[in-house]
Amino acid sequence: MVEPAVILPSDPLLPRRVDPHFAWEAGAVRAVGGNPLLLDHDALLAGDVGAAVRRVPAGPGPLWYRGWMIPTARYAELAEALAALGRPLLTGPDAYATAHELPGWYGTFESLTPASSWLPGPAWDRSALAVAAAALGGRGPAVVKDYVKSRKHEWAEACYVPELADLDALERVASRFAELQGDFLAGGLVVRRFERFVRTADGRAEEARVWWLDGEPVLVGPHPDSPANRMEPDLSAVRPLVRRLGCRFVTTDLARRADAGPADGAGRWRVVEVGDGQVSELPSGVDVKALFRALLEA
Repeated sequence: MVEPAVILPSDPLLPRRVDPHFAWEAGAVRAVGGNPLLLDHDALLAGDVGAAVRRVPAGPGPLWYRGWMIPTARYAELAEALAALGRPLLTGPDAYATAHELPGWYGTFESLTPASSWLPGPAWDRSALAVAAAALGGRGPAVVKDYVKSRKHEWAEACYVPELADLDALERVASRFAELQGDFLAGGLVVRRFERFVRTADGRAEEARVWWLDGEPVLVGPHPDSPANRMEPDLSAVRPLVRRLGCRFVTTDLARRADAGPADGAGRWRVVEVGDGQVSELPSGVDVKALFRALLEA
């Protein structure tokens, strides 16, 4: 059996070497006996999939991707091109979309994640926003995002809606979010019920990121936004849902609710986000060799 390899983005300026952002990951791959391959991410996004894979040697041998996010349509093109080289991606296009975009994973994790509704496509009007708000009960605070990302760093401007009943505010925040996302808006608009999570001294949510391979946690670390924040989340409720999702390599971002009483779920671990493990950021300062060893042995 041929062991998998890991393919990483190349440096846009020096395409024969790995993108500097992922150089430490390439080092971890080599440290566990792997030989990282190179993908031209910019060429892929531009629609030139042939140029994107020109430095990938023909197979046999399956691949894991590790790198920048890829739109689902481009990922499908990449998977097809690599399969033609005898280097199939171990996460197929359907599995990638399921883990990468909220509508794909939400139904599986609905009991552990904030209530959500969504509007497909890059455009929506006030009446559609009203329907999305009504699906969440039509009252209370919420956040807006797309199928993949939020703009939490523009919290008041393009993320947080204090009251769903205020359709003017919802429309204003959603419109600003879409404007800032521009061509990078993924899938459509998501409206999610706002939940209060336990926070660090600097005001960030205390989040853990868990990396799962074939239903088992292979790395538990901090969220990349707070790499110094180390926690050991309770995974007992999350594990069966990850297995039910049926995607081989995924991440879950977990945080504890900070609501006032047990009836509100205070202290319970909640799934803030699910992601495809290939495009989820690794936190700095964490030993990732065990993760890459598991991938190369999968």
